[in-house]
Amino acid sequence: MTLKERYAGVIDWFERHMPVAESELNYGSPYELLVAVILSAQCTDKRVNMTTPALFEAFPTPQRMAEATAEEIYPYIRSISYPNNKAKNLAAMARMLCAEFGGEVPSDLKELQRLPGVGRKTANVVGAVIWQKEVMPVDTHVFRVSNRIGLTYRSKTPLQTELTLEKHIPSPLLPTAHHWLILHGRYVCTARAPKCAECGIAPWCRKFADDAKRNERGSR
Repeated sequence: MTLKERYAGVIDWFERHMPVAESELNYGSPYELLVAVILSAQCTDKRVNMTTPALFEAFPTPQRMAEATAEEIYPYIRSISYPNNKAKNLAAMARMLCAEFGGEVPSDLKELQRLPGVGRKTANVVGAVIWQKEVMPVDTHVFRVSNRIGLTYRSKTPLQTELTLEKHIPSPLLPTAHHWLILHGRYVCTARAPKCAECGIAPWCRKFADDAKRNERGSR
């Protein structure tokens, strides 16, 4: 199977079986999504969604959060991974957002990355979800699934994965394809026990084909 055939098969399956794929983070504005994505680093969306209601009630706007100290934010996010650093980042992010952007989340991805706590992946997520930017955010699920399926080959960094996926996936599909791979990694192509027997894209999966060959040799 060629790489082109693999991408075509995977994309076609997702388009037919998962035409709507969206973030599982709960948010009501670009500001709330930005905060949620910052909190989601090395943390599950489920845990973030349990945490943000009280946080957003206390700090409903960037202006309100900008007035708070990290120590005041910390109690609301203490159940999140790395709460001390994230509290500091949220306070600093809100201050810069108000001071330099009038409290509005910038749509320019380079400007977004100037905000404390916002790296390339976070900026790409916000850009893809809010403004349908044609980018491919790469988290642990996307990195793992892409390599396992065979969309990438021995990719060593998230950036390598990002650039490879952006090269082979039609640009208008990138914001949705990001969620395809995340959700597939979260519920089907899981890290420790992938559910290959239930996987709709198994016919195009490199790992599935390799496992089948090994099993065939072992049965001889």
